[in-house]
Amino acid sequence: MTTPQTILITGASRGIGLLTARHLAERGHKVIATMRDPDGRNADAASGLRAEAAAGRDITVAEMDVTSDASVNAAIAAIDKHTPIDVLVNNAGVMPTGLTEAYTEDQVCQCMDVNLMGIVRTSRAVLPGMRARGSGLLVSLSSAAGRLSIPFFGVYCASKWAMESYCESLHYELAPQGIESVLVEPSGHGTDLVSTSPAPADSDVVAAYGDRAKGRDRLLGMFQTMFDEGDAMTDAGNVAHAIAGLVEMEGPRPLRTQVGHDMGVEAVNAATAPVQQALIDQLKPVYEAAE
Repeated sequence: MTTPQTILITGASRGIGLLTARHLAERGHKVIATMRDPDGRNADAASGLRAEAAAGRDITVAEMDVTSDASVNAAIAAIDKHTPIDVLVNNAGVMPTGLTEAYTEDQVCQCMDVNLMGIVRTSRAVLPGMRARGSGLLVSLSSAAGRLSIPFFGVYCASKWAMESYCESLHYELAPQGIESVLVEPSGHGTDLVSTSPAPADSDVVAAYGDRAKGRDRLLGMFQTMFDEGDAMTDAGNVAHAIAGLVEMEGPRPLRTQVGHDMGVEAVNAATAPVQQALIDQLKPVYEAAE
């Protein structure tokens, strides 16, 4: 294993975030597992992680709500007083599933507040320290939905496409500072995102679509059946292992890492990479020109 690092993980109360916190701690890293309300709604997860800390793992549970500027800034400022943050794992997310038109403006904003603005808040909070040290790593959890458009996942796809663009721009801008921003793109994995998926709130629009509105339940049911079958490709532990691999990787890391069933993501990435690089090569002499 490489030198132990201090790693902050958002949304560590469940799913991939919880698995990643445990896996990285098992590998000897210092893990700060952040979540909302660790002494209330997420008390069970927090208690489990604290028990692992008591048994010798280097895990600290910290309260953080990625939708709150004050919460993010206070949590990271408190951590920075004791230890520099080497790695930020942006994991917190929600997955609205349903008729795109039937999601209200408020619902779309709520999704963006977690999936996009949560990354903006946490990244902006850790980057000053990383820039001062000239090193750091941002690992942000996207999705196959960040590269593809899927019916009934319009709001979710939009949020993931947006965060991919934000994180990729950081990738280019931060590289000269010694900091890497990379993306992990899982396909469907067996977490509780299916059971906690927000449904659209505009019942009039849902009714207007008739039987087609049942596509939400059919798609979520398909994914849940796939997870219940125990396919190794949908084991959420695969994502935790991929994140650990990026954390411990020496040398430049890939901008995008796909995990699980491909769903065509690798083909999209392979097709767009040279186009993107050609654009960067064309613009780089302009934005890096000496003033």
